[in-house]
Amino acid sequence: MFPKNYETVFILTPVLSEIQMKDTVDKFRKVLTDNGAELVHEDNMGLKKLAYPIQHKNTGYYHLIEFKAPGTIVATLNTEYLRDERVLRHLVVSLDKHAVEYNERKRKGLVGKKKETETAK
Repeated sequence: MFPKNYETVFILTPVLSEIQMKDTVDKFRKVLTDNGAELVHEDNMGLKKLAYPIQHKNTGYYHLIEFKAPGTIVATLNTEYLRDERVLRHLVVSLDKHAVEYNERKRKGLVGKKKETETAK
């Protein structure tokens, strides 16, 4: 089975210390690598306000990981998220070729800028 591109975002409870938060992220990173995933990109978005309260919390630590892996890893990762009480919410999304291209352009800083032909007019 060939690897597919995935992106996972999870929200950690805001009552964690910096060390506990890093340990939790390391745990999920290890789950991915132990199951044959290749990590492509990571983004720690930090503490953000939630759209609605979750477990009486109004904020949470957001973390995004983009990876390549066989499809069987999604079930394992979801199980690990559900077992961990520090995770408020999680999402795993399969990326198509357009999303992968968009993410690459975004990392290079090309997203959100007008094309030079448009600015020259």
